[in-house]
Parts: sequence; C-alpha cells; structure tokens
Amino acid sequence: MADRPSSIVILTGAGISAESGIDTFRSAGRLWEQHRVEDVATPEGFARNPDLVLGFYDARREALGRAEPNPAHVALARLEREFSGELLLVTQNVDDLHERGGSARVLHMHGELKSALCTSCEMRSRWDAPMIDRPPCPVCAAPTLRPDVVWFGEMPYQMGRIYRALESCDLFVSIGTSGAVYPAAGFVQEARANGAATLELNLEPSEGSHFFSESRHGPAGELVPQWVAEVLGA
Repeated sequence: MADRPSSIVILTGAGISAESGIDTFRSAGRLWEQHRVEDVATPEGFARNPDLVLGFYDARREALGRAEPNPAHVALARLEREFSGELLLVTQNVDDLHERGGSARVLHMHGELKSALCTSCEMRSRWDAPMIDRPPCPVCAAPTLRPDVVWFGEMPYQMGRIYRALESCDLFVSIGTSGAVYPAAGFVQEARANGAATLELNLEPSEGSHFFSESRHGPAGELVPQWVAEVLGA
C-alpha cells in the first residue's frame, strides 16, 4: 500500500474466528450443522421454542471457552496499540476473541455471546452462565433473559457510529467476511463512495471481492500480521 493511512475502519467476520475453531453457520460445524438458522437465529424461532434457542447459545458460550485468539486477533490488538491515527474495529462476530487477543475497543455490531439482554427491562448484563434454567435478570429479577445477539430480522448495533466512521476514513479493511450479509456487506461500497481505499483480506474471494481496490487471499493468521506490519512500518 503506497500511502500510510490516517484513519482506518476494520470489519472482521466469521473467517477470522474460524481459524480459532469457532463454528460458523456457513460451514459444516458441530453446533450449526444440527439446527436451521431460522430455528435458532431469528426472533420467530425464539418465540416458537425458547428452550431450543437458549440451549443452543449456552452450548456456543461453553464452546467459546475452549477457543483461543489466533495471530490475526493479536495483530489487530497490536495495531490498536501502536497506530497513531483513528481506528475503529467493527466485528460481526459474537465471540470475545478480539478482546482476549488484546483489543480494548471493539464494536460488536451483532452483539456478544457473553452478554444477556432482558426482554422485560431491556437492560444488558455481562453473562457467562447458562440461560436455559431462566435465571433472574441482575437488574429487575425477571426470568426473561435472552442472548444479547442480533438475530436475522433485527437491527445491528451502533450503525450510526459505523457509518460516520466510514464517511471519514481513508482506508476500509474487510477481514474474513463472506460479503453476503447486509448491512455489513455494503460497507465497502459506502467507504469507496467517500473516497477511501479498500482492502480485502480473506481466505478466498468473497461475494463482494470485486468492490475492493485490493484483495489478498490466504489465512487471516498469516495475512493480517503481514498487513499490520506494513501499516506500522515494522
């Protein structure tokens, strides 16, 4: 990359966590393989069978405890520490691998596995325990907790902040995304329309690869540390 950026927006997707062993719904996996997305990742599915949904996310939360950050997570944490310009790290992932890799400022646009949302008082609480037995909300004590995860048909979090950053950044980088899930799939076009350079780091070409000014293909654990070293000049 010829010019050193002064403002970067990074979007990460399932591909970066897949290298840490996290199942994704777009590939065969121990958890997703057993369930339809419509049954465990929609408000309608939760209304039909809350026990199924709560048990599914309890299993995902438990599995997360066995996963570890990979070199791509660690490299992005290094970029956060050492980059002198503006940086926004947006993730579609609901795991905490960015945080455990060392990143302190992560915007989880699709929510977090380790967060509970109370459908009675609408307050959020940090959460590590199972929900299947209907534990009380730490705020209002109602037994109405659900995973604080954005399901299909729900609005992702902090979209205003994301679009403001896309308007002002001079580099947008997409890492490990399919380019198929909106609104995130449209971020590259938003950034380009505002004059930003765009870079894709992905295992293989995504559905939106043709929108990027540059694409590099390979494992995130290799590509991301290389790119971060380029940006930091070391």
